[in-house]
Amino acid sequence: MSPNNNQQSVHTASICSFTQFKRITVIVILGTNSLFAQAADLIEVYRLAQTNDPTFDSARYALQAAEQKLPQARAGLLPVININGNDNANHASTEYSAATSTTQVKRSTQSWAWNLQLTQPLFRLQNYVAYQQSEYLVAQAHALYTQAEQDLILRLTQAYFDVLVADETIAVAESQMNAATEQMGQAQAGFEHGTNAITDVHEAKARIDLARAQKLAALNDLEAKRAELEKIVGEAPEALASLKETEIIPKPQPEDVNAWIDQARINNPAVLAPEAVVKASESEVNRNRAEYLPTVDIVASYGQNYTSNNLTLPSDYSTNATTSSAGVQVTVPLFAGGSTNSKVIEAIANKNKAQAQLETAKRQAATDARQAYSGIINGLAQIEALESAVDSSAIAVEGNKQGYKYGIHINIDILNAQRQLYSAKRDLIKARYDTLIQGLKLKAAVGTLGEADLNSINQLLIK
Repeated sequence: MSPNNNQQSVHTASICSFTQFKRITVIVILGTNSLFAQAADLIEVYRLAQTNDPTFDSARYALQAAEQKLPQARAGLLPVININGNDNANHASTEYSAATSTTQVKRSTQSWAWNLQLTQPLFRLQNYVAYQQSEYLVAQAHALYTQAEQDLILRLTQAYFDVLVADETIAVAESQMNAATEQMGQAQAGFEHGTNAITDVHEAKARIDLARAQKLAALNDLEAKRAELEKIVGEAPEALASLKETEIIPKPQPEDVNAWIDQARINNPAVLAPEAVVKASESEVNRNRAEYLPTVDIVASYGQNYTSNNLTLPSDYSTNATTSSAGVQVTVPLFAGGSTNSKVIEAIANKNKAQAQLETAKRQAATDARQAYSGIINGLAQIEALESAVDSSAIAVEGNKQGYKYGIHINIDILNAQRQLYSAKRDLIKARYDTLIQGLKLKAAVGTLGEADLNSINQLLIK
């Protein structure tokens, strides 16, 4: 066989070996009563998170509460109608005295009244400004909810991938144990035939023990990562769909970091929320300044009152009166002890504070976009390098094995080559998942991360 053909067969063997250690399912940690008969994909787990994640529930309820600010502020522009009434029974005992006699008269009366009042604001500038302010506060709440939606996707995907990485790390450790066990068997046989030193056996045994320790650590890490996933989704699926080895992770489009940064400074929900706060703060300044202005209201009332008899005089007369009124009420504020001026100064300070926080948010969004973009570019380069490292390491393992047969290499050379191979495999697995996460973070930085992006990643998974 030619050297080229030999190298090709070794390369094929390395790829097959790499395929064997990949496992689709994760180890069941929390019992066998699972709701899922097969591996769940990312979208299925996302549906669970939308329903069961308490952090996202909190954001949803916060939005529902904030949306009520609009009808509450609108109420300040609408009429206020009240009705009040009373019903009374009165009793009196009256004595009439003459020179020779006294007469006592007991009388009872009944009275009732009701009154309907209407007040319609005609000019209350502070109420109009408050309504505009409520629109900005609702816009802030929607931006915060969008941010919570994106945060849920990022937290879920990170937890999902962490479980897969931990599971595949176990598979790598098992493969390393098997390879070291095979090598120890060869070393033991060589020692028994007098062709190997006992140190070769001890070296292989040490590598087995090291791989076993790494597997135990990975098992513990898997349990911890599943617990993190369950914090988001409730009961985690028994098995998760994992990434196909042959899938190519796409580059960001456009391939211009400045374009992503510019969009992040404008569209990131962490920017839109403080932007709405700035507008609401400006409205608060105007609302407090409006307290200096007069208010004009239409006021109207309609009522009726009734009284029977008279408590003090012997009379059977009763009264039944109907009243109505309508007019315009003007209130001119003259002096409020300096309270209005103080509120204006406070509102201006809060507006300046909000503007500073907005600038901070814009800079942070730009930083997040830059870091995520760099994470993708560097991650893709790292994946390419690690794929080459895996192939080269696999060839090196086979080469050392061949050299060992002819006395060119010693046992420790094979063990070192195997360690390098499995280390490269572990790093490659993590790099692929990390790069996908960076892609989601870039979308989140520009405010476009959504379920469609999860669907794109879901197409890269295999059950």
